[in-house]
Amino acid sequence: MSPQSSPPLVTESTVNPPAPVSSGRLVSLDALRGFDMFWIMSGEHIIHALARATGWPALVWMSSQLHHAEWNGCTFYDMIFPLFLFIAGVSMPFSLQGKLQRAGLTSAEQLSAREKRPIYRAMLKRTLILIVLGMVVNGLLEYKAYEQTRLASVLGRIGLAWFGAGVIYLNTSTRGQIFWAVAILLGYWAAMTLIPVPGFGAGVLTPEGALSSFVDRMLLPGKLHRTVYDPEGLFSTIPAITTALLGMLTGTLLKDSRPTMTQKTLLMLGLGVILIFTGSVWDQVFPINKRLWTSSFAVFVGGWSLLFLAVFYYIIDVQKLQKWAFPFILIGANSILIYLASDGIIDFAHTAHFLFYGFSQFFSVNWQPVIQSLAVTVTQLLLLYILYRNKLFLKI
Repeated sequence: MSPQSSPPLVTESTVNPPAPVSSGRLVSLDALRGFDMFWIMSGEHIIHALARATGWPALVWMSSQLHHAEWNGCTFYDMIFPLFLFIAGVSMPFSLQGKLQRAGLTSAEQLSAREKRPIYRAMLKRTLILIVLGMVVNGLLEYKAYEQTRLASVLGRIGLAWFGAGVIYLNTSTRGQIFWAVAILLGYWAAMTLIPVPGFGAGVLTPEGALSSFVDRMLLPGKLHRTVYDPEGLFSTIPAITTALLGMLTGTLLKDSRPTMTQKTLLMLGLGVILIFTGSVWDQVFPINKRLWTSSFAVFVGGWSLLFLAVFYYIIDVQKLQKWAFPFILIGANSILIYLASDGIIDFAHTAHFLFYGFSQFFSVNWQPVIQSLAVTVTQLLLLYILYRNKLFLKI
């Protein structure tokens, strides 16, 4: 997921690590990736514990934003997944930058079919690795039976959507990429609202009646996450391609040397606001829904992703205020590893309890969960710092 290269799975210290925060690298992308992953790995538990301990309205509101919307609608928590996919898309133009410069080309579509072949192989390998790792997170190694094995996953969707967007990126101009994004979103809207589902009819956007749910039940092998549908199912992965594609378009903008850094920031802010407004209007006829990854959801969260990146880019890369972001960079440098570790491979709560439980007893009962949640984050950051110092990075 590195914006500098597109290597296979690597854990040796010979790879180039994320540069220090003082380098000329696009540090904001590493920091934003870490910020995004922070909420999944332990950040949400800190806010929930603080909200219960203090009862402060601002923290209670933040706590409410760290839950998924029940069905339609969008919370901050619903944006975490698409933001990560968007960031993966932003990385694509940077990963090809060296290859294009050596060939004297200005865009990926100018590469010959022979030059694209190894890129396709690397992309396919990365996608297959992500699908398998996603199944491991789902419990593949605890194999019980085929019908209890869930193939769809967050990592699998990232791999498939990124691959689909990458194929478009390698074969079309910027204008063509915009055309494909619009066509996919409009086509998905038309399919979801016009194609009838047996027993329900057309345009029934419920867990049971949505076209994407029907496709999951018919075509997705093994176990569905929610019995009648899967939030990372096959059909709803199609509009997710546009999320990665928007990231690739943004990466192209950031690589462009013609606008100044401030102009790039303003462009991202302006486009972000336009997309949020467009998604909100579209919501009136095609509801914003993460589980169905509706077109309005893709546009809405795409706008927010642009705003998040614009803010991080301006503070970190334009204004060079970088030291505060170091904890996020630690997370962003090993984002896949900490995602896998935090989702069951390593029991950070047990380790944190062993290391900090005695310390937490100096606080009142209300505040002990806060200290314990913070202890989990500290434990995770300690591991990530050791890996960072030893230049060990899990790259896919």
